[in-house]
Amino acid sequence: MVRGKREQAVKVDKQLEIVYALSWDYFSIYLIDLDKDATEVQRISNEVSRQVSEFTTRFHSYSKGVVAYTYAYVYPEDKEFVLKETRIENIKKRLETERAFSIKYRRIVNGVVEYIEWRYVRGAAYGEESEVILAVRNVNEEMSKEIQQKELLEDALNQAQHANRAKTTFLSNMSHDIRAPMNAIIGFSTIAANHIDNREKVKDCLEKILSSSKHLLSLINDILDMSRIESGKVTIQEKECNISEMLHSLVRMIQPQIKEKELDFFVDIYDVVNEDIIADSLKLNQVFINILSNAVKFTPSGGVISFRICQKASTREGYGAYEFAIKDTGVGMSSEFVEHIFEPFEREKSSTQSGIEGTGLGMSIAKNIVDMMGGTIQVNSVKGKGSEFVICLELKLQENVVKREPIAELENMRILVADDDVDTCNSLRKMLAQMGIRSECVNSAGEAIAQMQVAVDAEDAFDTYIINWKMPDMDGIETTRRIRKVIGAAAPIIILTAHDWTEIEDEAKESGVTAFCSKPLFRSDLEKILLRLNRPKEEEKVSEPSLREQYVGKRILVAEDNILNREIAHEILTEAGFEVEEAKDGSDALQMIERSGEGYYDLVLMDVLMPVMNGYEATKLIRKLPRMDIRTMPIIAMTAKAFEEDKELALQSGMNAHIAKPLNVEKLFHVLSNWLQQVQ
Repeated sequence: MVRGKREQAVKVDKQLEIVYALSWDYFSIYLIDLDKDATEVQRISNEVSRQVSEFTTRFHSYSKGVVAYTYAYVYPEDKEFVLKETRIENIKKRLETERAFSIKYRRIVNGVVEYIEWRYVRGAAYGEESEVILAVRNVNEEMSKEIQQKELLEDALNQAQHANRAKTTFLSNMSHDIRAPMNAIIGFSTIAANHIDNREKVKDCLEKILSSSKHLLSLINDILDMSRIESGKVTIQEKECNISEMLHSLVRMIQPQIKEKELDFFVDIYDVVNEDIIADSLKLNQVFINILSNAVKFTPSGGVISFRICQKASTREGYGAYEFAIKDTGVGMSSEFVEHIFEPFEREKSSTQSGIEGTGLGMSIAKNIVDMMGGTIQVNSVKGKGSEFVICLELKLQENVVKREPIAELENMRILVADDDVDTCNSLRKMLAQMGIRSECVNSAGEAIAQMQVAVDAEDAFDTYIINWKMPDMDGIETTRRIRKVIGAAAPIIILTAHDWTEIEDEAKESGVTAFCSKPLFRSDLEKILLRLNRPKEEEKVSEPSLREQYVGKRILVAEDNILNREIAHEILTEAGFEVEEAKDGSDALQMIERSGEGYYDLVLMDVLMPVMNGYEATKLIRKLPRMDIRTMPIIAMTAKAFEEDKELALQSGMNAHIAKPLNVEKLFHVLSNWLQQVQ
């Protein structure tokens, strides 16, 4: 009997130890006799748990108390789970193999939802006795972290799945888009070979091969650019540049596409005061070309594309705030696609179905570049009505730029501006006023002719006319004819346009047009053309020699390990008049220059990746040769390594310039001419 009491006391002590141990973390602790279906409260630590405990103990039964508690407090979606897991049969079964187990659920008390854990633990003498300990605690913080982690994992999984789907779609699109130009290249090469004696047929095939090759190169460039952006290898190279020069170059690049699609193209500026900036002009051009190329692709013939540049007040000292807006009247985009347009590999399904090719990387590349420049890019689009992209950038202004003052030779001139675009008129009027020039602006050809007549009748004729080429009521050429009938050759007439005027240049000059001026028209452009037309003509310069005359007798060394590339370079250069010698690697080039006499080579074209000795090493060793001509002899990289760091490495090794493969022949000869002129 004594022994039994001692054992009972030991059991109670062990149970109390468990209770006290659990008390640190659990606010309610119960002792449950599973066989008797009875509950004994061991500890209650807060008001809510006391409220719940009083409710359950009224039923004098663990099972009935749990059922009543579940229907009174447990979150509706969790009730079935709690009723199942807390049954006595389930508890006994689980504790046969487990020392303890827990269930977690949501409950509502006084309108507050919280996560609760019930933990069942075997009694000290479980097996002989059927008593277990039930400990209750709040696990809101723990569950919040668990839910947050789960959401993060789900989000990461969704992103990974989305990326995989996008890349799968991308590969599918690329399979189509790369094979299309490749098929054209192979197909037209075969056709040309089969009709080798038909000059016109071969010429047509070669033009189509060239066009397909350029498209294939653009696809490859997009893929490589995106890869470099994702790897963090792209950097912004800020240098002094001029917005006017940059945008005129951009317009020249996009004009052939505009002309081919028969689109109307408008380029205007508004309140651009600072043209000289410090920026990465190549990266900016890449952004604009990507967006403009898409506008051309997705705008049907007869549509309109506009590009407007505006300068606004900047909050940063020494910076200018610029807004570039590109708008089209094309097919537009769905609101669902607009949300994903800047994600890599994304292309709206309709674009592929309509046969419009692309990588789905252009917009992602543009967005990444704008982000790296600290700017923003926004898109607004309506399906079937067109799209507008607005890029906002704060660009550093160049220091020590000469302040533009009124020009004495142009002051008090009187100019008539005719343009149907009101913003263009206002912009030109502001610039002319800053130059000390009186101006009047009209928005139609009819008004221009009327104003001209009024001025002539009042004996206050205009000194110069600036007329937009394409206006709704009458084009600029016909307007010029009618003005010339009245004023004769008395004043210069300038045609202002964003279009390629080469096809109508002869007709325009016959009608009396003095000069053409490309939009966008900056103040620097306006000053140059007005000074050129209104200053006394200088004596005509002796005409410059043709390219072939410049190159005849010039000896050029081509260092290139690829025999086909050597053949291409040799053919292009000899046809231009050069005497060409070839080296198959950097070591060969070094030895040929060492053996040659002073001044023997006029210029070196150096590949970079070559066996035995690469182009960088060869150039460094050539520059160390103890000869006077080596210091000034131009060495130009001609290589497929075309990234910014490759250009920097070329310059650091002692090269003078960089030309990327595949060769742009026009650019090649432009670079060669520049360097040959510098060393003459």
